[in-house]
Amino acid sequence: MGFLDKLKDKLAPAKDKVSGLAQQHGDKIDHGLDKAAKVVDAKTKGKYSDKIQTGTGKAKHAVDRLAGTSGGGKDAGDGKHAGGGGTTPPTPPPTS
Repeated sequence: MGFLDKLKDKLAPAKDKVSGLAQQHGDKIDHGLDKAAKVVDAKTKGKYSDKIQTGTGKAKHAVDRLAGTSGGGKDAGDGKHAGGGGTTPPTPPPTS
């Protein structure tokens, strides 16, 4: 088993935990992203609105991917996405 394989095995539980947290708190994360984007947009007086909207959409897409939700058919930055889903988070692996 190579170094990278061992590293992947060690990080697998953390990835599962992050995925579960993204599923449980996706709506809160998205609300925070929207709120932060609004503050930054106000501070920059709308100068970078398109870039802020693009970045927010990409961040929401990343949360959807972590959570394992589809998120298909959503427009980046429109505020509509498949976060906070109705699926049950995976059971964490046993700690030993």
